[in-house]
Amino acid sequence: MAAVELCVKAADGAPDVLGDCPFCQRVQLTLEVKEVPYTMHLINLSDKPQWFLEVNPEGKVPVIKFDDKWISDSDVIVGLIEEKYPTPPLSPPPEVASVGSKIFISFIKFLKSKDPHDGTEQTLLDELKALDEHLKAHGPYISGENFTAVDLSLAPKLYHLEVALGHFKGWAIPESLTHVLSYVKLLFSWELFEKTKAPKEYVIAGWKPKVEA
Repeated sequence: MAAVELCVKAADGAPDVLGDCPFCQRVQLTLEVKEVPYTMHLINLSDKPQWFLEVNPEGKVPVIKFDDKWISDSDVIVGLIEEKYPTPPLSPPPEVASVGSKIFISFIKFLKSKDPHDGTEQTLLDELKALDEHLKAHGPYISGENFTAVDLSLAPKLYHLEVALGHFKGWAIPESLTHVLSYVKLLFSWELFEKTKAPKEYVIAGWKPKVEA
């Protein structure tokens, strides 16, 4: 068994299939890019195994095991992976570390919104426009020619945005945001992204209860 163990979400209704957690995918991508061998445990969040709750009483994913210690929170995990496995370096320059950081929360608010006039769509558009301006000046990745941890964090979130808003609202990133669209295409074309992403139907299944709440 690999020294690193990673617990990630299993798909809703399909406990043997990789689930749709963007934070889990972010950690997986980080391990894959750094070529760190790991053992993956799929956790059915609606029926969590006892051993998992014993090592992780909060019951949240992702959690990772390093040196016989279980650690949660994707920000903390990614930082630790960077420390332990510095090659290739993924730490972003400080000035770009928070680029796109409000897109995911803006997407969730718009996705859950029942009122088309509440401003949630405009807030999301403003965040995507800011990303477009940044990429226009600094692309193709957030920090230029090479991808960093920021891109590995944004890629799964933009995938959820595209799939969920397309399905539940018939909404797509506007054609005018050409740099964002090119960026999304670039990220989604990575072999490692394909390897670590959940199938679209499980992304939809994951968001359905939140949309209908």
